[in-house]
Amino acid sequence: METPDALAIDADRALAGTVTSLDDDALRRLAHHPLEAIEQAYPHHGGAVDGPDDTVRPRENHPVFFGCYDWHSAVHSHWALIRQLRLFDDHPDEAAIVDSVDARLTPENVDGEVTYFVDNPGFEQPYGWAWLLRLAAELHRWDDPRADRWAEVLAPLEQWIRDRTSEAFLTQSRPFRVGTHGNSAFALSAVLEYASTVGDEDLREEAAGTARRFYVDDVDAPVAYEPLGWDFLSPTLAEANLMQRVLAEGEYAEWLDGFLPDLTDSRNEAFLDPVDAGADGDGGVALHLVGLNLAKAWGLDEVAAAVDGETADLLNASAERHLDAGLDGAFTDDYAGSHWLSSFVLYALTRNVDEP
Repeated sequence: METPDALAIDADRALAGTVTSLDDDALRRLAHHPLEAIEQAYPHHGGAVDGPDDTVRPRENHPVFFGCYDWHSAVHSHWALIRQLRLFDDHPDEAAIVDSVDARLTPENVDGEVTYFVDNPGFEQPYGWAWLLRLAAELHRWDDPRADRWAEVLAPLEQWIRDRTSEAFLTQSRPFRVGTHGNSAFALSAVLEYASTVGDEDLREEAAGTARRFYVDDVDAPVAYEPLGWDFLSPTLAEANLMQRVLAEGEYAEWLDGFLPDLTDSRNEAFLDPVDAGADGDGGVALHLVGLNLAKAWGLDEVAAAVDGETADLLNASAERHLDAGLDGAFTDDYAGSHWLSSFVLYALTRNVDEP
């Protein structure tokens, strides 16, 4: 497996998501774009304009998470920076990251974020909520005075999102099977991760119940139809990875056999190959597809662990190709990708570091 020069990483650990050592050049590269983007308010995705006076600046509505083009990207860029500090000792950008987070993560600023959600309770559901819970979980994992301070400050927003997740997301009547922000399975995986990390058994049971209600009867995933458009997630793999968290090993194997009955079928060849991110030109669509290759890499690797023989070999080889393709395009200076792709790289490389 080939990787960019600035990411000198062990290939097996990279694919398994268990990278625990990176050199300073790699860490600087992973931190560079998030560190810049969390402080960059423009360009910004402001959503619908409701009237001629609706010209509020991003920082007025979101005093913490105003950068990175949109709220959810600002949240997971904070996650990416804080996770780097936790996992990699003596980070070369440690001082800059701490100063930057400290400047925004204040009680007054978090109160402003909560106020916006109270007035706009469906904002960023479910994708932004998922990443906020992941950010909170990261702070709970880290035994460090800075993490304790930031967790205490973030707590009112964490609690609001946790409660609304239970009340408004886990009670939905049906899942959204899309390759973009509305994907229910991706968000449910994050909810389960958060609940397990903080020991919230009630939330964990609610999320697992919703996952079963949404997906346990699914069969014959239409993998030939992916990607569907501006995808940066695979609906098939997001669902398969979620159900790995919910079903016991034997039950999952039986479910997977019905959901993905024959990945070795020639009709599935396109799904097992990385998407050519440049085929439709540059910009937003192409960079979403770079993220899709990263997401499919970790998704395929996780599913491969649950099968054996020819299918496992096929999925492992596919995951490796997807990771190569994703890493090759992730470190772009184009803001359409630079404001978010480093988070996907870090998640792909470290997602299983905390697993027992």
